[in-house]
Amino acid sequence: MNPRDLVIGAAFAGAIALFAWRAHALTRSGAIAAFAVGTLTYASGTVGFTLVLLAFFLPSVALSRVGRARKRELIDVGKLGARDALQVLANGGVATGCAVAWAFTHDPRWAFAFAGAYAAATADTWGTEIGTLAKRQPHSILTLRPVATGLSGGITLPGTLAEIAGALWIGLIGIIGIALAYVLGTFDVGFSVSKAPAAVMVQVLALVALPLGGIAGATLDSVLGAAAQELRHCDACDRACETDPHVCGNRTRRVHGLPGLSNDVVNLLATAAGAALAAGIVNALHS
Repeated sequence: MNPRDLVIGAAFAGAIALFAWRAHALTRSGAIAAFAVGTLTYASGTVGFTLVLLAFFLPSVALSRVGRARKRELIDVGKLGARDALQVLANGGVATGCAVAWAFTHDPRWAFAFAGAYAAATADTWGTEIGTLAKRQPHSILTLRPVATGLSGGITLPGTLAEIAGALWIGLIGIIGIALAYVLGTFDVGFSVSKAPAAVMVQVLALVALPLGGIAGATLDSVLGAAAQELRHCDACDRACETDPHVCGNRTRRVHGLPGLSNDVVNLLATAAGAALAAGIVNALHS
């Protein structure tokens, strides 16, 4: 990680964060967090890692705008609309840490962990954005009982297919991104023919590790959402919800789940699982 890449990364991340804030995709705090994530990502893995970050961010913003009228009706969930700093860090914090670790070690497992975290974040985000538009009511991933649309732990067929598509998408882009980071190197912008065979092996491993990490992370997100995430109740509206206070302004009480285990914490754990599995698969196949 060198000063030149930090400057380039800051300029690029600043432009993207400003655009997303003005487009109401991010809150002010979310834009600041996105600036930090983008700067460190570029400074660590330059073009290759930034490509993976954008492959998560841009389609997620686009999908958030699909069916906006329908999504505005989901007043009981706290994970729709403009993303704040906690949401940005919950989705990108693990990946950013892995990117920084790659910059200082050049251990390929950190590169796969970076992309695996974004595979999980992408799978979960696509599943949520598409699943909330499903015509049929979601069912709990654990009990298969019907749950309210948008509440954590609910699954639908369109949402599940979207999760798989998101994981495969990052797997595809990850092939390019990790290979670029590996071939070009963090400090060397020149192409080295001697590194090409290793880059081919990187691509083969990415085809297996990244989609599996993404799907596993998104699945864990749903399981934790159903089994352990805080579910609250607004007595004034007599509605289950995930926020405190409720959109009506009244305080809510916890009726299920572990105290403090919010959707943001679940997202963080899911991306960590995606990172760990992707890195573990690479370690097992490469050893």
